[in-house]
Amino acid sequence: MSVAALIALGFVAVLLPRGPAVPGEEHSPVGGPAAAPLPESDQALLLTALRSKIPLDPITVKADPYLAWRGKEPLAAPAGTVCGVRFEPDQVHYRLATFANKAEASTAGFAVTHFGACGTCSTLQDLAVYLEKPDLTAPVRKCGIKRNTSGRLTCLKDLGFSAACAQTWLYNVENTRHQCFGVCLWSWLEGAAPTRRDGHLNACLQCDEDRSGPVFKATAGRTRRNSGIHSSIPRRDDEIAPVVHDYLPETSQK
Repeated sequence: MSVAALIALGFVAVLLPRGPAVPGEEHSPVGGPAAAPLPESDQALLLTALRSKIPLDPITVKADPYLAWRGKEPLAAPAGTVCGVRFEPDQVHYRLATFANKAEASTAGFAVTHFGACGTCSTLQDLAVYLEKPDLTAPVRKCGIKRNTSGRLTCLKDLGFSAACAQTWLYNVENTRHQCFGVCLWSWLEGAAPTRRDGHLNACLQCDEDRSGPVFKATAGRTRRNSGIHSSIPRRDDEIAPVVHDYLPETSQK
């Protein structure tokens, strides 16, 4: 096999980071069913509105979090923690802040945009990407096989991610490739489905969740599951947080 082919195969480990390792371990922080998908027309309106908003205080990433947390487990946010969003009077600019619970966020005038603490992917721009692309495996994998780091980062930004979120995904890509090369190569060659018959993730996805997921979640803040979004990976309903993104001025006035 050529060197180029081996490099490409090395990036089959570019898979979706999704929080804790064991399926079902990250349950919805509060009881209740997951939010139902929006009709297509409403979804288009929501995506346009999300992309038009400007964060005043986005969280940045200054260094590779996998190096900072090497050999350690990131501390999980306490149960009930939420990341809230509040618009300025111009209804364009907004602020993000972490609160102990929904009630505390509401008292401060913030609406919940996802459960868990705010992070580098908590912006509404990044929410739009997650909503629009339920399957990020293929597009992120294409970014992963770019020849150099700069090209991979540019590719991730071109998917629509904010600069800090794209950088966080890049760190995840590189860590998963390093940690899960062999198992993901084998899963790829076998054409393994995302989940096995017993409902557990395939070996590659499980390795990604074990080795990369905790740090990604602690750094990025937003994931599909804690934002109330279903992905192409089958998940139980009680793993999807009941978040409704109805807090944008354009959509809340319908």
